[in-house]
Amino acid sequence: MTTDSTLVLGATGKTGRRVAARLRLRGVPVRAASRSSETRFDWSDPAGWDATLRGVTAVYVVPPSVPGPVHAFVARAEAAGVQRLVLLSGHGADTWGDSVFGQDMRSAEDAVRGSALEWTVLRPANFAQNFDEELWHAPLLAGELALPAGPVGEPFVDLEDVADAAAAVLTEPGRHAGRTYELTGPRSITVGEAVDLISRAAGRPLVYKQISPAEYTAALVEQGVGEDDAHHVAEMFVLMEQGLIAGTTDALAGLLGRAPRTFEDYVLRTAVTGAWGR
Repeated sequence: MTTDSTLVLGATGKTGRRVAARLRLRGVPVRAASRSSETRFDWSDPAGWDATLRGVTAVYVVPPSVPGPVHAFVARAEAAGVQRLVLLSGHGADTWGDSVFGQDMRSAEDAVRGSALEWTVLRPANFAQNFDEELWHAPLLAGELALPAGPVGEPFVDLEDVADAAAAVLTEPGRHAGRTYELTGPRSITVGEAVDLISRAAGRPLVYKQISPAEYTAALVEQGVGEDDAHHVAEMFVLMEQGLIAGTTDALAGLLGRAPRTFEDYVLRTAVTGAWGR
């Protein structure tokens, strides 16, 4: 067992906390870092990066929401003796064209690919857990989810599978060097179908309403989201409706040696917790 640490950025976030737990269970020394962790890490405060990187062999990188900082971080990682980077990006990033959505992730991909380190990029589809851990949760609790998503399906991926994949890549040096994995669930479903499944499992009426990207942007701003950020999120749905990120892949099966979890499995696990009301 190596005594070198694996640095997990965003360690209190959706994927980071799951990845850190899996690595610890495997006996891998973990340095969990975020703005609120004991090991503090802030993308806007480069002065603290060197101390965070000291003694680290591999890094799980969750990029910031703005383009640019990952380039400087990668240079610091190289200087600190880091050997491997595993980057969380987004499904189908090569197909996003000049969309304003995902500029942060595409910048981060350029940074890790341009480094001298061993790198792997994970590109998950939208998380199933967006329905209970994200902006979509509160509207569901209120009984209606309104999004600019129509008849084109999305291959929602379970966060537990994404974390399993990240832990596998981080603990298998060399095997995944220079690889990009598109991580999806086993099938695509529409948001309306997803809400119907949640409604049935939760045992309460839940409604899905399709709205325009402009209406969604305005709704997010009303909830306190910055106008630029709201516009960027709405642009993701524009890409979805073009069918650019609707396809499924077998990457998770190849990485994990089993089929990815279904959306129904996520719904059943979550409904029993009362996340959508009883």
